[in-house]
Amino acid sequence: MTQRVFGITGWKNSGKTTLTERLVTELSGRGWKVSTVKHAHHDFDIDQAGTDSFRHREAGASEVAIVSGRRWALMHELRNEAEPALEKILSRMASCDLVLVEGYKRESHNKIEARRRLAKDTRPLNTDDPTILAIAADHALPGETLPVFDLNDVKAIADFIEKAAGLAKT
Repeated sequence: MTQRVFGITGWKNSGKTTLTERLVTELSGRGWKVSTVKHAHHDFDIDQAGTDSFRHREAGASEVAIVSGRRWALMHELRNEAEPALEKILSRMASCDLVLVEGYKRESHNKIEARRRLAKDTRPLNTDDPTILAIAADHALPGETLPVFDLNDVKAIADFIEKAAGLAKT
């Protein structure tokens, strides 16, 4: 089965994370198994100083898996490696119905662009990106040729993503 991927893109503070979170809730509530990939543009850490796993990474481990009866996580230290391509990350993920990708503006998967009046940048991304299939905005966009959704109309956006990603109820 081909992995279905759909992106939520936009400038900083455009509403991507909130929209992604709400779409996960909506789509999983419809019975789909949904996973996510979040691109971070800054140095981030999901581990805390002093924990055993942090100490393992600080000691030089390339990968550290943390496993419990409720969840597991795998952290990979890049050290001097380049940031992996989205395809490499997707290939390591477990099978699911849909992967929602937050960020990754320049990748070639289909996307919806989130726009807010108060975003850090308000330049449209869709003018230079044919993989942006629709826009979710908190304001009117007269003259826009792509489908435009209210940023809060998660049900309609989820319907659009289901159709665009080729998800079909059986």
